[in-house]
Amino acid sequence: MSILVFGATGQVARELATHDGVVCLGRDQADLSDPGACAAAIRAHAPRAVINAAAYTAVDKAEGEEELARIINGAAPGAMAAACVQLGVPLVQISTDYVFAGSGEMPWRPEDPVAPPNAYGRSKRAGEEAVIAAGGTYAILRTSWVVSCHGHNFVKTMLRLGAERDQLTIVGDQIGAPTPARDIAAACISMAEQLIADPGKSGIYHFQGAPCVSWADFAREIFAQAGLSCAVADIPTSDYPTPAARPLNSRLDCALLDTVFGIPQPDWRVGLREILKDLETA
Repeated sequence: MSILVFGATGQVARELATHDGVVCLGRDQADLSDPGACAAAIRAHAPRAVINAAAYTAVDKAEGEEELARIINGAAPGAMAAACVQLGVPLVQISTDYVFAGSGEMPWRPEDPVAPPNAYGRSKRAGEEAVIAAGGTYAILRTSWVVSCHGHNFVKTMLRLGAERDQLTIVGDQIGAPTPARDIAAACISMAEQLIADPGKSGIYHFQGAPCVSWADFAREIFAQAGLSCAVADIPTSDYPTPAARPLNSRLDCALLDTVFGIPQPDWRVGLREILKDLETA
């Protein structure tokens, strides 16, 4: 029996696909805009566990497509969770720091009150609530600033712009931490296996890289490791308006994940070196 993964082209899904015993379903096999099809796919595959690594992730676009985002990020995970309950298998649902208001400076704990600042965050919170309401074995893994050598992400954008320009202005008052998709995938696999053995570990957990930085400082580290001489000037979020509000505080308290599952925070600087090596050989 395999671990069934929803998602095939996303950053985390592509890393999950490198693990043995994993079957990944793309949109052509299970479209999350059709929650019933997702539940049917789980029943058809009868897996050992399910990991949902697919989502509506266009944060700004979600402001005008909140209903669609809520179906994909809310209703679909709920349908998956219900199917998992029928089969008696665990579900690992990837979520986001965007469920929090993004204020203050203290790291957000899993039990802290949620207050999503935008449509994307509201849709992801709807998914959390639906998974919990299903009443089965589950782990919700909130993470942040996902990066890898795949798809579109901050690292690849900075490498492109850093090679073209002498200086960039980057937001310096949003604080969080990059999280390599490879580490998220490994954490999801470990959590799924442990939940099979011990359903009592069900709950909400946080996972992000360490240490915390601003986007501007993250860009500086990318340029330093890549050997690019592009300078970075910090700007406030107010100078870079976007349709969807962005949290200023994306720090996550990840202690519970380490305590319960034995999964420590990864050093994202090590992960960045691996990403740059992967891009060199791609």
